[in-house]
Order: sequence, then structure tokens, then C-alpha cells
Amino acid sequence: MMSRNDVEKILNSLRFRYEQGTVIAVVQDIDTKDVLMVGHMNREALEKTLSTGLLHLWSISRKKLWLKGERSGNYQRVVKILVDCDGDALVIFVKPMGPACHTGNRSCFYRELRELVNTNSVNVSSREQPQ
Repeated sequence: MMSRNDVEKILNSLRFRYEQGTVIAVVQDIDTKDVLMVGHMNREALEKTLSTGLLHLWSISRKKLWLKGERSGNYQRVVKILVDCDGDALVIFVKPMGPACHTGNRSCFYRELRELVNTNSVNVSSREQPQ
């Protein structure tokens, strides 16, 4: 794990400029490189992630910190984190300990865009909240 001083340096170097003071977090499987999900991290979520080694995110809809897998047991163990050139987005490589999607799918990206033509469009307000 990182020292408290190193964590503070990292937090102070990033630009938490998106909704509710967050950076974008793209989560990828370290082995397959598949994108598992995209979320948001505020300072607290990144600090918890760095100090525990488990993925923590900030829920924009619930306005609270959450440990990915806290209800399902499908934790995401963080292996490596990359930061983009602007300091406002992260790629987080994880070793998944179960499906990443709240639907039970391995990844949240399991549908092709054209499938929306033949089904009802995604209704974010009525879908089940992420775990």
C-alpha cells in the first residue's frame, strides 16, 4: 500500500472536475483488458481505493461512497491505476472477484448499440441501482 504522504500528493495532483467533484474511472480486467465498467471517483473514493486495494466509487445518483461488491461480494481488487494526460480520468486495472455488472454480467458492456433498436431503450431512472 501507499504511504499517506504519497496518497495526498496523488489526490492533490488530480483534477476532480466532473459532476460532484469526481474524476472518471474506467475499470478494466487486468488479464483480458476488457472494460468492465465506468464510474466516478471523488477524493474519498480514490483515497479508500489506494489505502485498501479494493475499488471504491462515488455514486452520483445516491451521493455516497460505495465499495464495489459490498452487497454482492463481487469485489474488484485493484492491481494498477493509470492517469490520463489531463489528470481528470483514470484507468483502473482490477482482478475481478466476480461479475462487475449489477445485472450479473461479467461486464457492464455486454450489449451492442444496435440491440437498442429492437428493445426498449435504456431507462436509467428506473433501472436497478448499482451495488
